[in-house]
Amino acid sequence: MQLNEAISARLSELLSERGMTQYQLYMKSGVPKSTIGNVINCSYDSVKLRIIHEMCQGFEINISDFFNSPLFEESNLEP
Repeated sequence: MQLNEAISARLSELLSERGMTQYQLYMKSGVPKSTIGNVINCSYDSVKLRIIHEMCQGFEINISDFFNSPLFEESNLEP
């Protein structure tokens, strides 16, 4: 799995766990809805850490909580 795919999957997972829509995350984080959609759709080869941090603030989690997922284990990521 590519890193951007893992980020997309984790973002979708967090939205689902919290019963949030992309719009609700936008309202809480300030990250434009189009950017959130682009991250979920893997439209970017990479995602700026600042964007992930802002989304984490919308989820009210630490950035370490975002990356604390089996999705980000080295064995699951392509080099």
